[in-house]
Amino acid sequence: MYIAQAFKSHHEGWRYFIGLLIVIIAIIVGQIPFTIAIFAKAMANGDKIFGMEEQEMMGLLEPNLNLFLMLLSFAVGLVGVLIVAKYLHGQTLISLTTSRPKVDWKRFWFAFIIWGVISSSFIFLDYVISPENYVLNFKLVPFIILCLIAIVLVPLQTSFEEYLFRGYLMQGIGVVTKSKWIPLISTSVVFGLLHIANPEVEKLGYIIMVYYIGTGLFLGIITLMDEGLELALGFHAANNLFTALLVTADWTAFQTHSVFKDVSDPQAAEFIDIFMPVFIVFPILLFIFSRKYNWTDWNNKLFGKVIEPVEIKPLKEELTSDTEI
Repeated sequence: MYIAQAFKSHHEGWRYFIGLLIVIIAIIVGQIPFTIAIFAKAMANGDKIFGMEEQEMMGLLEPNLNLFLMLLSFAVGLVGVLIVAKYLHGQTLISLTTSRPKVDWKRFWFAFIIWGVISSSFIFLDYVISPENYVLNFKLVPFIILCLIAIVLVPLQTSFEEYLFRGYLMQGIGVVTKSKWIPLISTSVVFGLLHIANPEVEKLGYIIMVYYIGTGLFLGIITLMDEGLELALGFHAANNLFTALLVTADWTAFQTHSVFKDVSDPQAAEFIDIFMPVFIVFPILLFIFSRKYNWTDWNNKLFGKVIEPVEIKPLKEELTSDTEI
């Protein structure tokens, strides 16, 4: 089992508590360059940074620089997670990633491609149906720079979130509680709530938490059912990468030099943007993944107990022990 991989390393509860604190510190350290840049720009413009809304602060910087500095903190956070796993828990990267002998990159690329195609198709379909909701935002040089930043750093950002929530915390909460549904639900809720400061929430209201928590639940389910992070890593990377490259809006967290800019009223497309992915598209993806990878025993994999593997001593060692007695 994927969660049971943590039993191969140091898995005491206090280690996960300290590890989480270290990861939080790493994120704060990673945000220092962004904070310095914001203060420097505000001072140069004669603006007062205190009392300024998040969107106003992000608007102070050129979009590519803003994206680079914002994603940098997640990259530092990913380094923090990997350092904690290796040196605090003595855990290998493979056991944090998957229950398989090695990382299955075919799974990663399958999820990446299928969601990249689907999500991109939704954007272009909406553009064809409602072209008045978009303006062409494409500028060659800024877009090329955006591509370089996004291709390198967006997968690090999404990998950080997956290794932290569906990896480190899923395994940690699982081995401490000996349960699968507790880490599944708790990591999904916390994952969603951490997006509560996003500008999308202010624009759409708390109803968008259905999407964030639902996405976390979907990623948790495919991790437990597939016994590894590969599918979740591929899906999440495609979701953020294609969004950053194809469409932006004044009220989204990612302000980029994307191909299109959405100028529509987001509340008008509430069902399509929030409810359709969670209640229609994600279940279809679960069906596709389950058929391709022959998932079975859903109840046990999602709601069963986490059982510590029994260590079987070599026969020679057992005979020696009996002889000494």
